[in-house]
Order: sequence, then structure tokens, then C-alpha cells
Amino acid sequence: MALEMKKECEKCGRPLAAEGEAYICTYECTFCGDCSASLKAICPNCGGELVRRPRAGKVDRVSGAT
Repeated sequence: MALEMKKECEKCGRPLAAEGEAYICTYECTFCGDCSASLKAICPNCGGELVRRPRAGKVDRVSGAT
């Protein structure tokens, strides 16, 4: 099952690009970097850890290029 790549921060509404920086919890609550930092990387909805969301697209595992 693929991640739902949400397009805006759940706290401030800032647009989030699929290839940009965003933070998610296990339930895919999604926040921008500034809001994640202000929340001390703890999801306000479930109490889980907020971690950097993987980038969309394929990654060349040998060179790291997309």
C-alpha cells in the first residue's frame, strides 16, 4: 500500500510539494517542517513520532539519484 501524499500541512495549511520536506506519523498525519519542529516531532492527533516523509518517485539505489 502506497503512502497518501497529502498536499498541505494539517496544522497551518501550508502547501507541501511531493518532493519537498514534510513529516508524517504512522497514521500519515502530515505536517510541514516548521510545524513538526513546533510540535517537537510528536503528532498532536495520535501522540506518535513525526518522521521525514519519503520522497515520491523511484530512487536509483546504487547512485542515490532519482
